[in-house]
Amino acid sequence: MHDMTARVAAISGHKRSPNFLKNQRWYPTVYDLRRGAQRRLPHFAFEYGDGGAGDDTGIKHNWSALDAIEMVPRYGATPELPPVKVKLFGREYTAPLGVAPMGSPIVVWPGADKLFARAAQHAGVPYTLGCAGGATIEEIAEIAPDVFWFQLYRFAKNDHAIGFDLVKRADAAGAHALMLTLDVPVRTIRAREVKVGVGGGGAFKADWRMMMGMVKCPSWAVAMLQNGQPRFANIQPYAGANAGLNDTITFARKEMGGAFSWDEVARYRDKWKRPLIVKGILHPADAEKAVSLGVDGILVSNHGGRQIEALPAPIDCVPAVVKAVGTKATVLFDSGVRSGTDVARALALGAKAALAGKTFLWSVGALGSEGPGHAIDLLIDELQSALGQVGARSPDEARNVVLRHPGAYDFERNHP
Repeated sequence: MHDMTARVAAISGHKRSPNFLKNQRWYPTVYDLRRGAQRRLPHFAFEYGDGGAGDDTGIKHNWSALDAIEMVPRYGATPELPPVKVKLFGREYTAPLGVAPMGSPIVVWPGADKLFARAAQHAGVPYTLGCAGGATIEEIAEIAPDVFWFQLYRFAKNDHAIGFDLVKRADAAGAHALMLTLDVPVRTIRAREVKVGVGGGGAFKADWRMMMGMVKCPSWAVAMLQNGQPRFANIQPYAGANAGLNDTITFARKEMGGAFSWDEVARYRDKWKRPLIVKGILHPADAEKAVSLGVDGILVSNHGGRQIEALPAPIDCVPAVVKAVGTKATVLFDSGVRSGTDVARALALGAKAALAGKTFLWSVGALGSEGPGHAIDLLIDELQSALGQVGARSPDEARNVVLRHPGAYDFERNHP
């Protein structure tokens, strides 16, 4: 086992987590991390990170759509595990996977943003700090200078004064890419969050159930003592020097919201001189519009099934988006990635890389500070195995794999 681990690391150029073998025994898959998180986290924290819109139908649909894709292997081509390094927007990364932007992952695990960034920097994969995260742009830039991307929500008031200032800060900090989120046109309610007291329209107040959950999960409580109470680190300064959590929440609800219009995307394109990605594209015509404005990357996503459960599974839209943009932009994928095999499926359909969100939330829930690095190790191992098994000698060769994709959208037929 030790020899195989060393061989995989040498092939990928990936620096493994120090305790990978120990943690692998208990958490050999992402599903095991999810079960571990459910056992180890306060109930409200798990529900916040694990849930989605409605009754989670959208999340389940994302998973089942990925599971339905079959890849036909060709043998005799790959006698060993293939390398998985990839170049994205002119920079080389260890593997075609990354940490997706997440809103307030510190509710799931205090200090989560910094743990994600540290693990991504160590592994050499992209990390996208969410605009509503719990660490500042400047903090993450210091922790993960080689892999740092920044995601922005829409702040339209005062001619985008806050949004443009956040972009200015990201530029000064050296973020390698800016991601504009288009897939939250309106605010929605997530039932599982509301039931445990961390969602809805009211002020946040810890009730007795939350307090009991914290007491029963001492590792989470210790992490909160070390990192402080949850906060919207990048938004708080604009809410006022002495703004508390609820003040910042109220401010964000007034100032932040809606999907960027195409005119606004064009304005941010003018402001941001590094790679620009738009997140939440599902229709190929929207991808074509983004490319016409000079966007460098298209992230095919339905917000992980957390906005509305009636949307298509993003993996079913990837082929049409890839066909629409051709070589004019880099297509990325997220929503439902739970394994390296899922990443391989996305690559086979033409995406250049895949991002995961819940996988990393489960990882900190199960293993605390060691979780994100362990999740990256698992995904890279599984990706190499999947590519080798189907006969692809590199991530790019995955596009040559014969596959069956029953859920693929035919936009030309359905919408002439």
